[in-house]
Amino acid sequence: MRTTDDLTDEALAARASAGDADAFGVLLERHAAGARRVAMAVLGNGQDAEDAVQDGALAAWRAGSRFDTEREFRPWFYRIVLNAARDLRRRRGVRQAEPVSPVQSSREPGPDRMADRALLRQRLREALATLPERQRIAVTLYDGDGMSHKEIAALLGAPEGTVRSEVFHGRRALREQLATFREELGDVGQSI
Repeated sequence: MRTTDDLTDEALAARASAGDADAFGVLLERHAAGARRVAMAVLGNGQDAEDAVQDGALAAWRAGSRFDTEREFRPWFYRIVLNAARDLRRRRGVRQAEPVSPVQSSREPGPDRMADRALLRQRLREALATLPERQRIAVTLYDGDGMSHKEIAALLGAPEGTVRSEVFHGRRALREQLATFREELGDVGQSI
């Protein structure tokens, strides 16, 4: 007998739509990180993104019996999380939060390198926040989650060519905004 960990997404989705909570749990484990990136692209706040993923997971479980097993699970789930993130943003309004620096272990690079990376992450978040929502989501899913243009198009309900354009223009805008940051860092910025 195969464990649920050995099954494909399609097989797990079929089981989950029939009410198998273990299969649904494995699907969530496989796709939670990507779903968090989707929610983060909309909300810009880690805690809110986590809340949106939880809301989306609950909604997906409740809607599981209506899931079309001929479709892929990941885009379907991401769409639910995207809607949950947008709903949460509407309910709470966008709020600014100061990022909490992560606890560093001894295996991490030195403090100067960590500071450069933290500053890069901050500048990247700030630059992403200036992009229109669809560009922000497209770039995040394409570069951060490795989704194809076709998958993103299905998720956003947009033509594939539009998604390609959104990724292209979003990346170009990010490069332009981060160019001054690389110049500020000098030689160190070239390796980031």
